[in-house]
Amino acid sequence: MAAGASSRRERLRRATLEEIHGAARKLLVEQGSAAVTINAVARQVGMSGPALYHYYAGHDELVGAVTADFFRELTAAMEHARDARADAPVGERILAACRAMRAWASAHPAEFGWVFASPVAPPNRQPGSARRQAGQRFEQVLLDLTVELWRTRPFPVPDPAGLPASLREQLTAYSTAIDGGLPPEAAHVFLSCWTRLYGLLCMEILHQLDFAYSDLEPVFEECLRDVADTLGL
Repeated sequence: MAAGASSRRERLRRATLEEIHGAARKLLVEQGSAAVTINAVARQVGMSGPALYHYYAGHDELVGAVTADFFRELTAAMEHARDARADAPVGERILAACRAMRAWASAHPAEFGWVFASPVAPPNRQPGSARRQAGQRFEQVLLDLTVELWRTRPFPVPDPAGLPASLREQLTAYSTAIDGGLPPEAAHVFLSCWTRLYGLLCMEILHQLDFAYSDLEPVFEECLRDVADTLGL
């Protein structure tokens, strides 16, 4: 009996959390990130601000949980595109995941901006937090594919001796952090490709290139072709 009551309470709690997250997302999409406050979210779900603190200790914790949701949704879209081509060469899976990332961002600009370009979202630095874990899973999608590519068909890399000492140190630290999946020089190529794609996507979603472009899909595809050439795809 006690176990059954506990199970019911847990189901009710999960349902309430989903309602809270849905309310936060609605406020974000319709009114912007500044509208996502404890009191506003509470009003949306029909409870008082203090009552919401039974679920989250404060605004930062709520924001972190909602951010984790967005990360998981974006990651799932990329993983689905990757897995739909499970038998294809790794290069095709890389391109599919990149296109899925842009498709999700284009369909959910408010959520993408919240995760990647909003001062509201907390930094991705709290070890063990749901936001941190979801962010790491997102980061892992393209990293794992690039590691697979490197192991099966290494791509051209620069001579490490030709890189600035500070850059070599940082790349070595990153290589260690990813358990040596990519040596420093290969990590440099991976990160360079990633920053190009990610930077262009952020500029598109934040409308920073509207002065020149009304349709950035061909620009993104051109960037993707450059990345493919860099990786020898």
